Amino acid sequence: MANKGPSYGLSREVQLKIDQKYNPELENILVQWIISQCPPECGRPEEEGKLGFQKWLKDGTVLSHLINSLAPKSVAKIQTSAMAFKQMEQVSQFLKACERYGIAAADLFQTVDLWEGKDMATVQRTLMNLGGLAVTKDDGCFRGDPNWFPKKSMENRRAFSQDKLKEGQSVIGLQMGTNKGASQSGMTGYGMPRQIL
Repeated sequence: MANKGPSYGLSREVQLKIDQKYNPELENILVQWIISQCPPECGRPEEEGKLGFQKWLKDGTVLSHLINSLAPKSVAKIQTSAMAFKQMEQVSQFLKACERYGIAAADLFQTVDLWEGKDMATVQRTLMNLGGLAVTKDDGCFRGDPNWFPKKSMENRRAFSQDKLKEGQSVIGLQMGTNKGASQSGMTGYGMPRQIL
């Protein structure tokens, strides 16, 4: 915000730790993906680095185009405005659309994190989660290199027949103690030396 001065003391230390989490290499990957995923009118950041990345995404239009390219009509109206509350509203519409797309609420950044540039590392994590989910869905909407993002794990439910389940109940595990597997014979108490006679 315009009337906010520099931070000092503990606030400064906390902000420095948050700033260290920002990854410039990840920024390059995300910029490449967003450019390949979004329509040409989204353009690219005017300058490299955290500040240029933040300015590019700040008004929410690029983010809205991004989610609409993955899930059409997720954000109904994409509006460009110079007014702060309109830009923040556009970003919050993107976040709601991400949640409907399948991103967990805990993995989303707060609107203020992007708009004020306080925690751009969280913005990066949200976009990485979005890219990973898009790769995992494999619905043909993802454009770019799938190797940029880790795939999300998916549920792999198995259905066993009753016969197979009953068969498993008759198996005796080695922890139950058998005469064929490992046993505790010859072991001494914990911490005691081995007795050699």
